[in-house]
Amino acid sequence: MHVPDGFINAPVSLATGAVAAAAVAVSLRGARRELAGTGAGAAAGAERTAPLAGLVAAFIFAVQMLNFPVAAGTSGHLLGGALAAILVGPYTGVLCVSVVLLMQGVLFADGGLTALGVNITDMAIVTTVVAYGLFRGLVKVLPRRRRSITVASFVAALVSVPAAAVAFTAIYALGGTADVPIGKVFTAMVGVHVLIGIGEAVITALTVGAVIAVRPDLVHGARGLTAPLELRTSPLAAPADAPTAPEAEPVPAAASAAPRRSARRVWLAGLAAALVCAGGISYYASASPDGLEKVAHDQGIDAKAEDHATKDSPLADYSVKDITDARLSGGLAGVIGVGATLAVGTGVFVVLRRRKSAATAEPAGPGAEHPAPESA
Repeated sequence: MHVPDGFINAPVSLATGAVAAAAVAVSLRGARRELAGTGAGAAAGAERTAPLAGLVAAFIFAVQMLNFPVAAGTSGHLLGGALAAILVGPYTGVLCVSVVLLMQGVLFADGGLTALGVNITDMAIVTTVVAYGLFRGLVKVLPRRRRSITVASFVAALVSVPAAAVAFTAIYALGGTADVPIGKVFTAMVGVHVLIGIGEAVITALTVGAVIAVRPDLVHGARGLTAPLELRTSPLAAPADAPTAPEAEPVPAAASAAPRRSARRVWLAGLAAALVCAGGISYYASASPDGLEKVAHDQGIDAKAEDHATKDSPLADYSVKDITDARLSGGLAGVIGVGATLAVGTGVFVVLRRRKSAATAEPAGPGAEHPAPESA
């Protein structure tokens, strides 16, 4: 659903750019809280959340290369808003998808640069807000089980895609450059994207389910799913009023907490999956136009498309320039894209985490460390 330059006029492009900028600014503040975590284990959790958020962005980039057929002559691909929001939180999720869209537009000439605000508004903001709102509502009414998280993920992802199609239709109604009846655009966009939503739902549910199966503590949407561990007293323990041995020392509260578990294996597994998808499986992706491209062609909207500003990029169209072997060219471009998205995404989230940690560590004020003496 990457909107190219020329589909939307300049005033509406500027307006959606302002909306996107405001949403990203709000998400930057919200992501600091999500990345920092809460509670006694916040510091340890923050150390692993930022790299995982960068990995989520890279994984979404990779899976978006896997166009799957949905109807005769039409394909679809993951949008990723639901997946990102459920895995790392809604604010961080908006940033993840925004990073992906930025890398695609700048490096691969996918999605117009003047339409970047449109794409972020449609594919990052709308999908994340709709999906996470619906997901949280379902989690509240469904049984508190891991399967409920997977079911809620499926439904939220399914709905988020036609919601994005509706949002595009609204944007096109305000600033479309082709004289096309909006009713036809709405019917065509929503109809095909309901089918694409099924693929989005399957990918999202499988991914969330896989992470929950091994590390539910790493899934933002599953927080609070597992009851906290309780320290039970053994029946053989001495009574509370029994004398304590002289050498006995009180056990710190932190000693009863579960040991910190490394997220390295999950990170490596996710990176390997992203590289395999982008570097290998993408060669077998459907070559049919995606939902928006198909609708734009059928309705004559694509007649207004403009050449991309980076159409001569060495990585344009997800292939490496001057490499004639299609498999090698596309695979190498995919690997480069995963690496670049991972680096940029992780860098952004690490900076956000450190800024939040530094702000938390600042003293409350001049008198925080040396309180004034009490009056006699």
